Amino acid sequence: MTELLEKAFAEAAKLPDADQEALAAWILEELASDRRWQEALGDSAEALARLADEAVAEHREHRTRPLDPGRL
Repeated sequence: MTELLEKAFAEAAKLPDADQEALAAWILEELASDRRWQEALGDSAEALARLADEAVAEHREHRTRPLDPGRL
């Protein structure tokens, strides 16, 4: 555990029990949310890189045009 995290937990330990429970629940939900995002997007890095390469190639070949928000 890092020194900063230890300090944060030491400060959190001074909170009333209800606040500690709320903080713990929030931290656990954030960690779970991060895991869900990693699982959802983790395998897409290669596909996103391929799409980015295709977009750059199209732009270099002058097959793109500036976005006109008024025409959306």
